[in-house]
This record gives sequence, C-alpha cells and structure tokens, in this order.
Amino acid sequence: MIELRTIAFATFAGCIGLTLLPSLQADTWDKKTTLTVNEPLQVPDCCRAGHTITLQPGDYVMLLKNSLADRHIVEIFDKDQKHLITTILAVPNYRLQPTGKTAFQYWEVPAGQPPALRAWFYPGDNFGQEFAYPKEAAAQIAAFVKTPVPAIAAETNAAEDLATAPIVVVDESGKSTDFVVAAPVVAQAEPAPPVQAEAQAPTPAPVPDTPAPVQETLPHTASPLPLIGLAGLASLVLFVALRRRSGRPGKA
Repeated sequence: MIELRTIAFATFAGCIGLTLLPSLQADTWDKKTTLTVNEPLQVPDCCRAGHTITLQPGDYVMLLKNSLADRHIVEIFDKDQKHLITTILAVPNYRLQPTGKTAFQYWEVPAGQPPALRAWFYPGDNFGQEFAYPKEAAAQIAAFVKTPVPAIAAETNAAEDLATAPIVVVDESGKSTDFVVAAPVVAQAEPAPPVQAEAQAPTPAPVPDTPAPVQETLPHTASPLPLIGLAGLASLVLFVALRRRSGRPGKA
C-alpha cells in the first residue's frame, strides 16, 4: 500500500514538473518581469505623440519580444497581460556584476518631471536592456545628467518601425553620433609572475692585452782594462816562446 502511494506521489510530482517546464523556459527566453511602480515613471513609447508615456503607480509586466544584433524590442503590459501599454526600442547595456534579482536603473531629471526608466537587467544576466528615448527627450536628459543618452533618430509610427529605426547617442550639447555597441569591460587579470631564468655565471670582464716584456740589457758596469792587460800578457808569453824557439842552435 505504501509503495502504491509513493508511486502515485512521484507520478503527480512529475506531471507538475512537466506542466511548469514550458513556463520556466518561456520566462527565461522572454525575460518576463513584474515592474512595480510606486510613483509616476516616464518610459519611451514608439507610437504616440511625444513618443513617451508616464506609467502610473501599479504593477506591470515586461517582456523581451525580440533580440537583434544591436537592438532589442521590449513590451510593457498591464499586470494581467491583457493590454499592451507601450513598445520600446532598447540597446544592450553591460554590467560586470550580475545579481540574482531584477535590477532597474533610472535617469535623473529636473525637478517636477517624473524619473525616466533607463535600463532593465534580468536576474543573472550580464547584458540588460537600455531604453532609447526620442531624440528631443534624450537631449533634455543628457543636458541634465551630463551623460550621453541613446536615442531614436527618426520618427516611428508603428512597432514594426523599431527594427530598422536609426539609433544615435545624444550628448549634453545636443549633438548626436551613431550608436556603436561598446565592447564589454573585462576586469584585467593579475600579471603573471616573471619567469626566472636559470642562473648563469657572470661573464668575466675582458682583460686588457699586456704587452710582452721587453728584455732589458744590463748596463756594462765592469771596466775593459783587465781584459786588455790579460791580452797583452798572453802576447808577451807567446813572443818569448817564439824567441826561444828561434834562438836554439841547429843540429850539425
């Protein structure tokens, strides 16, 4: 009996898991997120005059409809997803440290205006959605925050136009330049320790060539007079010997 209950419970749990699986996959793909607004919030709008709309306090549902090379299409619905409120063109926004919960960023605006929603990050994602405002509104925000703001350069009258609408970046002076997806900033790795080369014996310093020693001639310190005297004595002895030899009488 216990085994039958265990099998029935496992089968029920498996059915529940199969039922929730498509929903979890859909939430991951379209980044379904609930946006709770506590005070009026300004967001872009593709298809109405002024191309902005103010969300009143309440709950809204955000979906990522489509992701292209350098632009994303975001839709905002009411909390029941029965009424599409606005369609927004977004560009990739990179962050170094993803978090485990949804994060929103806002533009500061002059006093008396509702804050403007800047970017939306899905839990765990490095890349988020930074919203492109109409060029006039982007210029006003940029002038106040002193930071370039993505903008749609041309008028759009339908959500389909967002796929090809030109995107620019507006600076604080109102000047616009073409939008370029910036490469993500990656923390630099610590430098590798220097490779220690094998110790080598120091190269001896070159020894300068030493000139060969010059053989010095000793000075003549002895006098030549003794030699002269000796030579004279030898000559006298020789003379005497010859004289005696010549003075002997010959045999008869």
